[in-house]
Amino acid sequence: MSASTPPFGKILIANRGEIALRVIRACRELGVKTVAVYSQCDANALHVRFADEAVCIGPPAARQSYLNIPRVLSAAEITGADAVHPGYGFLAENADFARAVTEMGMTFIGPDTKNLRVFGDKLSAKDAARAAGLPLLEGSPGPVGTIDEALTIARKVGYPIILKAAAGGGGKGMRVVEDDDQLRRIFELTRTEALASFGNGDVFIERYLREPRHIEVQVAGDKYGAAIHVGERDCSMQRRHQKIIEEAPAPGLSESLRGRIREAAARLVASTGYHTVGTCEFLVEGEEFFFLEVNPRIQVEHCVTEEVSGIDLIQLQIRLAAGEPMPLRQEDVRLDGHAIEARVNAEDPWRFTPCPGQITGYHAPGGLGIRIDSAVCEGAWIQPYYDSMVAKIIAWGPTREIALSRLGRAMDEAVVEGVKTTLPLHRELLRCEEFATGRFSTKTLEVWLARRAAEGSTSG
Repeated sequence: MSASTPPFGKILIANRGEIALRVIRACRELGVKTVAVYSQCDANALHVRFADEAVCIGPPAARQSYLNIPRVLSAAEITGADAVHPGYGFLAENADFARAVTEMGMTFIGPDTKNLRVFGDKLSAKDAARAAGLPLLEGSPGPVGTIDEALTIARKVGYPIILKAAAGGGGKGMRVVEDDDQLRRIFELTRTEALASFGNGDVFIERYLREPRHIEVQVAGDKYGAAIHVGERDCSMQRRHQKIIEEAPAPGLSESLRGRIREAAARLVASTGYHTVGTCEFLVEGEEFFFLEVNPRIQVEHCVTEEVSGIDLIQLQIRLAAGEPMPLRQEDVRLDGHAIEARVNAEDPWRFTPCPGQITGYHAPGGLGIRIDSAVCEGAWIQPYYDSMVAKIIAWGPTREIALSRLGRAMDEAVVEGVKTTLPLHRELLRCEEFATGRFSTKTLEVWLARRAAEGSTSG
């Protein structure tokens, strides 16, 4: 991709932390000016320091700042931005925000409002996947309105089933149900919680796989019908649907299965006219795979795909939003080596409770094959109002074994003082047999944690 002609003059980044800093770096290479927005408690944050301009948009609470659409739009207007990059989280999947951006004559760097609405609802996303011929888990054809309807469908599908909020995301709004009695107890509670959390009380039922793998495919499309995939990632190492470690490519898949998953994801992008970067997520069991959802934005774990492909996905996202044609054909995508990412959060490493506070000592690991995506430094504050991310530590190697060895070395080098972090968890987890050998599922981490607790481990 040529960087000779900047795709935009100025981009406002409607986010904070490491993703805001990541977008700033991509824009700087493209010759594009940047505007950071920040809340009062983020006045000294690195994304504010490194942007060309910065605008305070309100108090610390996200609803009064980063989620306040009028204030974000005002910042874009007064600084003369001609595009808005939402990052991930906050307003990234908000169709009303995307529409408001375009109505003001700016470009939203993401999907159009049609695709945001289609993929923002899990049921409409399933309809799109069904129309594209992707395999789906058996379940309800639409929202389930009554307990009697839910019981009929659950008995037909067979327990266990999973009850999901149609508008849920990030692992929220999901409950595994083992029998009729449990379904009766939690059906209305789940609907009420879905309405309170997402503004939509619709829930649906799917067959529940007890030990699947979570495989996602990086995809991209342009406004002229071109669609490609950039390989897959394994995100199975997760706790309560929250990802801990991601890697690319996914270990242990047969080449036939790998090819079918990648092709299905690219087909869905082409069939829906999706024109930006995104992620198609699947559950895998044996040689079968099932469509799960589409994340119509850049993902936290995009870094591992960048490391094995050499493609700057943020720059690609920006150029596609500017209306440029896809610069790559599928045969141009070359994947090399293996990359593994560990998310280091300011949390108790064993209880996973947030631990905000000031970082009093910080050392980022380095060396061959190590990449750090972070927006903290010594003296920085982990705020209690937002995500507790400290850093993403990514290791690349020509083989999975070498990447894993480098990641282990990086974990041993990393220093974060003043707040508790999940570094001790990662140091132990990387040495566990299941992860080291690549034989794991979405249940592995929780089983490992339970086993560790039963053994009374006090290390870390």
